[in-house]
Amino acid sequence: MREQQTTMPKPDRQLQIDRLPVAVYASNAEMGLAAALAARQILQGAIAERGAAHVILATGNSQLTFLHALRGLEGIDWAKVRVFHMDEYLGIGPNHPASFPRFLRRHILDAVQPGAFYPVPSQPQDVEQACRDYEALLRQYPADLVALGWGENGHIAFNDPPYADFDDPVWVKVVALDEASRRQQVGEGHFPSLASVPTHAITLTVPALLAPRCILAIVPEARKAAAVSACLYGPVSEDHPGSVLRTVDHARLFLDAESARGLQG
Repeated sequence: MREQQTTMPKPDRQLQIDRLPVAVYASNAEMGLAAALAARQILQGAIAERGAAHVILATGNSQLTFLHALRGLEGIDWAKVRVFHMDEYLGIGPNHPASFPRFLRRHILDAVQPGAFYPVPSQPQDVEQACRDYEALLRQYPADLVALGWGENGHIAFNDPPYADFDDPVWVKVVALDEASRRQQVGEGHFPSLASVPTHAITLTVPALLAPRCILAIVPEARKAAAVSACLYGPVSEDHPGSVLRTVDHARLFLDAESARGLQG
């Protein structure tokens, strides 16, 4: 049974870094709820405007409070929502514990039953064709919202610092995974060892992640504090991919007290 409508938590701090509004909440739970309520408003607006909404969701432990809050909210006609996600390991099966589509089904999709879900394939016969096909879907159904996180190395999706390209000519591609990104997956408990983490993945590129009408960046936990500081106070650079959000007018950053430890002022 869904929770009743909840009021928006009040942030402890608000600031702006270049063009990026930043809100800091006292707890991960408050941050997740605030982001979920913002997402609901965006989805409701799209459905009211044209009868459908399209959303790209991230995976990972840092997204759990947001996803769980979103699935508990009333007032979203999920039958009119198309759901995409942003990356997937190459070579793992759909029932692998680390499968990102499996993660989304477990933590939100099975509960809300969206009108459509388009998983990034993990075992395509033709990888390049699979990338082109997924890009075609994204262009056919332009996203109203992307809810994303920043990795411990500042990545967005699997656009890791050695490979991120702010001017990528494609929206979906195969990438090699940075060791820091692979170690994060072990640290989150998705794989038992570094050797078991795949070395390549399919990811939405930076231009694809900037294309939606609204971007909600949801970045809790102390382990993300260094990435938050680097992305907000370092140069806007592919060395810190999340910093690109400082260059656009349609993004918002949600932090909790732990991830905001390095904020200045």
